[in-house]
Amino acid sequence: VVTRDDVEESLKAKWQYVKDQEQLLKDLHSQIEETGQRLSEKQSERDYWLEYKNVGSEAQANRIMNLEKDIKELKDDLHSTAEYYINALKAMKEENDRLLEGHMKLIKEQACENAVRYLDKNSCREIEENEWLKEEV
Repeated sequence: VVTRDDVEESLKAKWQYVKDQEQLLKDLHSQIEETGQRLSEKQSERDYWLEYKNVGSEAQANRIMNLEKDIKELKDDLHSTAEYYINALKAMKEENDRLLEGHMKLIKEQACENAVRYLDKNSCREIEENEWLKEEV
C-alpha cells in the first residue's frame, strides 16, 4: 500500500532530480560559452599571425599553422561537446517525462482505489444497486 505521503515524497525526489539535471545543463552551457570565448581568442590570435605572415615572416609560418590546427580542434571539440549535451538533454527530458507519466498513472490508480475504499455504506449500496439494474437491463 502506497500512501499519499510516499507518492508526494517520490514526486519531490523526481522534481529535485529534474532541478539538479537542469543545473547541470546550465553548468554545461557555461562551459560551452567558455569554449566559444577561447575559440574567439584563438581566432583573433590567428588573425594577428596571418597578418604577420603576410608581412613576410617565414619563421612564424609553422606557428600559424599550429594555431590554425588548434582552432580547428577547438571548433571540432565545441561542436562535438554541444552535440553530446543536446542529445543528453533530450534523453534526460524523455526519461523525466516517462517517469512523471508513470507516477501520474500510479497516482490516478491509487486515487480511484482510495475513493472506493472510503465510500460510506449508502454510496456502496447505490453502486451495487446500479450494477444490479445494469445487469437486469
